[in-house]
Amino acid sequence: MRAARPPGPRRRPVPVPRPAPAAAPAAGGLPNPRLTGLGSGLFCAVVMFLLGALCAALFGASLTAYGVLFLPVCALTALWVRRRDLMTAPVVVPIAFAVGLLPLAEGEGGTGGRLMGLVTALATQAGWLYGGTLIAGLIVIVRRIRLVHRRRTAGARPPV
Repeated sequence: MRAARPPGPRRRPVPVPRPAPAAAPAAGGLPNPRLTGLGSGLFCAVVMFLLGALCAALFGASLTAYGVLFLPVCALTALWVRRRDLMTAPVVVPIAFAVGLLPLAEGEGGTGGRLMGLVTALATQAGWLYGGTLIAGLIVIVRRIRLVHRRRTAGARPPV
């Protein structure tokens, strides 16, 4: 036998509000993907490797062209990473810079020479590396400030 329930109205579980689904981009609008931390790292590394190979093929291994192309990739990585993983963008950007230098690194004598070419390229192109990391860091900081501000104002509103 089951125990009898006490008399009275039945309680229903309180519905948990869920965020509205993201709106589809308007026709002709820019894409607005949201990448995880790992996804943003893979995106940035693959794009930089392809751009490094492109610079090696088209511009004769021009490190300046590679550095210029690195800056918009940093901005896109910082803009496209999802809110939870914001702090990964300034970390993955320098790693992707080094990955993209692999096709550009000039060296002789096998792996050791290639590694020396990579280290030399990293040392001589540090300005581009710092600039791209700074761009990603600033975008992430601005996004984080806006997120915190939105949360605070949403909590301060009087109930309707």
